[in-house]
Parts: sequence; structure tokens; C-alpha cells
Amino acid sequence: MTGNPASHFGKQLKKERLAKGWLLEDLARETEVSIAHLSRIENGKRPPTKAVASACDRVFPHRKNWFTEYYFDLQASAETPSWFKPFSEHELTTRTLRSWSPNVVDGLLQTEEYARAQIELFPGVTPEQVAERVANRMARQKRVLFQDDPPHGHFLIDITSAQRMPQHLKIGQLRYLLEIAALPNVVIQVVPVCWHAGMSGGFILTDKAAYAEEVHSGQVYGEGDGTVQSLAQRFDSIRIEAMRSSESLTLIREMINRDRLAKVQLLKRQRRRLR
Repeated sequence: MTGNPASHFGKQLKKERLAKGWLLEDLARETEVSIAHLSRIENGKRPPTKAVASACDRVFPHRKNWFTEYYFDLQASAETPSWFKPFSEHELTTRTLRSWSPNVVDGLLQTEEYARAQIELFPGVTPEQVAERVANRMARQKRVLFQDDPPHGHFLIDITSAQRMPQHLKIGQLRYLLEIAALPNVVIQVVPVCWHAGMSGGFILTDKAAYAEEVHSGQVYGEGDGTVQSLAQRFDSIRIEAMRSSESLTLIREMINRDRLAKVQLLKRQRRRLR
């Protein structure tokens, strides 16, 4: 099942046009963009240009420059790996998003520093590629979790992903998890070390599709494919083994405090040696 993230721009444009009771002719007059071009954009058959995005922001000022910001996000997503692109549209339109990520923090929950450190691990990656991929990952977070009407996100976090991250990243990343968990549309649960059905790999579920991680790439599954239902059942089985949300957040706070205390003690020992 394929998808086109640009169609989300068109859907939002049509939504605003209809809210004003306008025909395409009215929108064309206000934006000074041809009716045919606007029609193709609304139908997802033509990506927006910067000029069109600017015109939409001028005509719909209450969206607070959403169209231009989303246009630039689309430019970043153009470098998204080909195997993930079909899933991007599902992330933008779904009402629910469920994620299980073993060993590493889910990309939607990563700080920029964590994302950079993880991407730099790939053999042969250049500094330019690292910067580009980090920017794409941050743009994806904004598109999915911070859009005007975001999905309800349910994230299962592997405890080992919090324990094994580099020390200099830990406090910042754990604090960011608490910030994301404070969003009204997000639930975070920690999965302790135990024997469960998610140890073989991570995956993400939307209302109508699933994305499963592999070592080198990933695979998108759509409606009608039994894999989506199977992964939904697997998610539920992992969730049963997870800590409650309140317990998970308490644990994360305790890990932050322990790390902060450990740093203070280390500094004290270093100062004693210097005396």
C-alpha cells in the first residue's frame, strides 16, 4: 500500500476552503493560483510549491503559517528511506499510533542529540548525511505528534533502551520522554526485562497499516494483510507485560535522579583527587 504525504497538505487546504464555504473558484481568486492547480493539490496529485504554501498562509492566517512549515517538512521527508515512505501517509492520517521499539528509543521520542548519536553509528555515514537524517527525524516528530489534530500515541519502551544509552545522553533523553508523556495524546509504558513476544523486533501500528523494522530496512503492511492484525495482537501481549503508565514515569524520574546523583558523586571524587 503506497502513500503520499503531500496529500495531507491538500486535505488540510480543502478543509479550510470548505470551512469558509468557498468553491475552488473562490480559493483561486484569493490565492491567485489557478483552479486546475489547486484541484490537483487538494486531490494529492500535485505537491505544493513554496509560493502556494505562502498564499495559503496569507488566506488562512489562523493556521499560523502551518502550510509553509508543512511545505518545508515535505522537503525534508523527500530524503526519507524509500521503504518507509508508504508508511508516512498512514502516520499523518491515523487516529491511533502504537509503537514497540526494543533496544533503542523510538524515533518519534528521540532528542536531537540521541538521534545524532544513533545515526552516527551507521558505517560509512558522512557528516552531511547525519545532519540530513537528524533533521528528517525531528521533522517527522513534528508532523506526527505535534500536528493540529495528532493521533493518540501509545509507546512501549524497552527498559534496556533506557539503561544502555551513552551516559552523556541519558538525562536529556529521559527528561524528553517525560515531556512527551505529558502530552494529552501520548501514553508511555516501560517494558521490564522479561520473556515476551516483542524480542524479535520492533514495529509501529496505525489504524490501517503496520511498519516492521528489519536489520537493513523495513516493511510496510496494509489492510487486508493478516500481518497488521497479528502485530496488533503482539502489541497487546507486550503491553500486558509492561509497567503501568504511572509506574513507568516514576521509574524514569528515579533513573534521572540516580544519574544526577552519580554525576555529583563523580565530581566530588575528582575534586578530592585534585587536592
